Amino acid sequence: MNLKRVAVISTVGLFLGLSTVASASADTVWQRHHPRREQVNDRLHNLNRRIHEERREGEISGAEARHLHAEVRTIRGQERFDARFNHGHITRAEQRALNQDENGVSRQIGR
Repeated sequence: MNLKRVAVISTVGLFLGLSTVASASADTVWQRHHPRREQVNDRLHNLNRRIHEERREGEISGAEARHLHAEVRTIRGQERFDARFNHGHITRAEQRALNQDENGVSRQIGR
């Protein structure tokens, strides 16, 4: 009986240990292989979230929100366009240019 209890506890411990390792590396394969695109896309997602919040709070008008969302879509299109020419990756210079565009939209949101 004691040996059986030790085996069950060991199995549960192993399972919990493996599950924490799996959750610690929650990035997908794509995210690990395209870190620059992941960073740019995360910022774009954050910009869209901020635009929605500002609109909901009445800080910006519907027309301003549509304009800002259009700018975010343009940046996302540029990111995809750049990635086509480098096997799905973007260069450091392309990332820098995209970040500058994102900074411009961010300043417009936070006025």
